[in-house]
Amino acid sequence: MKKTGPKSPTRRTPSRVREGDCLDLLRKVASDSIPLAFADPPFNIGYAYDTYNDRRTSNDYLEWSKQWMSEIHRILRPDGTFWLAIGDEYAAELKVIATRELGFTCRSWVVWYYTFGVNCQQKFNRSHAHLFHFVCNPKAFTFNADAIRVPSARELVYGDRRANPKGRLPDDTWILRPQDLPGGFTTDEDTWYFPRVCGTFKERSGWHGCQMPEQLLGRVIRSSSDPGDLVIDPFAGSGTTLAVAKKLNRSYLGFELSSDYVVQIRKRLASIATGQSLDGSPEPLKSVPATSQGKRLRKPTQNRPSTS
Repeated sequence: MKKTGPKSPTRRTPSRVREGDCLDLLRKVASDSIPLAFADPPFNIGYAYDTYNDRRTSNDYLEWSKQWMSEIHRILRPDGTFWLAIGDEYAAELKVIATRELGFTCRSWVVWYYTFGVNCQQKFNRSHAHLFHFVCNPKAFTFNADAIRVPSARELVYGDRRANPKGRLPDDTWILRPQDLPGGFTTDEDTWYFPRVCGTFKERSGWHGCQMPEQLLGRVIRSSSDPGDLVIDPFAGSGTTLAVAKKLNRSYLGFELSSDYVVQIRKRLASIATGQSLDGSPEPLKSVPATSQGKRLRKPTQNRPSTS
């Protein structure tokens, strides 16, 4: 059975960001105390972080991943949830470690499709990442379905009176690029589709290269925690998990190795308030994210060569 009904009132945990190695800091967190953990760790693909070496050997990276995920399992409440964002290179291995070695149950293997993917030369262009939805106890965990429902095709496309007025849960399926669909996206194509936060987007922090969309974190946090819950992110990075948690009236605990990133995260958190709307488009299939200068359309000039 999924955990339902109101929880007993508890004292709210103060929100904070701490600088240091996530393994050292996770070991200081009390066991069975955290409702929700979200982790977007380094992918071990050679990204140029300012303090972290993203070129470990495969064995070293997998052993390190097992260590910090083991700590996540320890600190989660018995009804706790762990979301892991990871790239292709180690997705399968980390899922096996989490489920077969650490005892997590995988509820969903979500594919996050995004626009502005990596341009490749001799393979299909990469435009996705993996999101694993793990729980400690498959019979008792938080899943707020009504907080993330979307309109169903029966309601929007067919106008069927039998449609559930609450809508339906989003899909976890692969989708094509919008321009590859003959008729474009329609109202029944509800999936995990969020544009990647590109450099020109207004949402972009400007100081961290791996920034996740607030709307994506909003879906994770709304579905897997309740207002007042504590959300932990052991790789705070650009601070998006913490920012979304604050906006959605959750407490947060973030760990970050880089002292420069910690300074920027604290500035970002100080600039927002609980109840503030999430950045990015809530309906990404219907609208385009704003840039730092609004929505711009350059008109052709006489000096610009023809593209026909």
